Amino acid sequence: MNPATQSKSGLTWAQALAAEKQAPYFKALLNQINQERAQGMTIYPPASHHFEALNQTPLATIRAVILGQDPYHGPNQAHGLAFSVSNDIPIPPSLKNIFLALKHDLGITPPSQGNLTPWAQQGVLLLNTVLSVRAGQAHSHAKIGWTDFTDRIIQIISDTQPHVVFLLWGAQAQRKKEHINERHTCLTAPHPSPLSAHRGFLTCRHFSKTNQALIAHNQSPINWTLSSTLSA
Repeated sequence: MNPATQSKSGLTWAQALAAEKQAPYFKALLNQINQERAQGMTIYPPASHHFEALNQTPLATIRAVILGQDPYHGPNQAHGLAFSVSNDIPIPPSLKNIFLALKHDLGITPPSQGNLTPWAQQGVLLLNTVLSVRAGQAHSHAKIGWTDFTDRIIQIISDTQPHVVFLLWGAQAQRKKEHINERHTCLTAPHPSPLSAHRGFLTCRHFSKTNQALIAHNQSPINWTLSSTLSA
């Protein structure tokens, strides 16, 4: 995690999470992942990208948080940002629905690539509630301790930042609401998965609502437009 950028409370991610990373549960979860890799299991994303969401979006810069569930479990998809895929990887169904919701809301034409790094670099924390997964096994790391760690991340954001918009899509993300202070804005909708997006996600207009809330709190809005191509 980048130690350079300070939050409004004077904390970097590294400082804010230092004690948490010494907790027995956190050491145990990393040990389990390392053991699985040593046994020949493929774990996504690569170890160097487990904390990519925090690296791309320092604590000081956060204006919005989009919460996913766990990383994509297909080859070459997950790169540490919720819902995002690396360049030149086919866009997964949930992300296609996010782009459809964006078009319905703001008229933005869906891009041909699914790398959401430009959002992260504008202060949109793209955080999964679970930060690793076994190849081909969705939710396989859901109970090894990651949810405790991401609970703490949400609590830190809530405690240290003056106003953040939390976009809580689906039941797992909405469980995090208990860790969010009332001064922040929480937007809830069904998950963008094809199984549930038709229940109201596609018409939720969370992108424009996020910008309205930011402007109301004297914060700059997010530019949700994504170019069709990104350099590697």
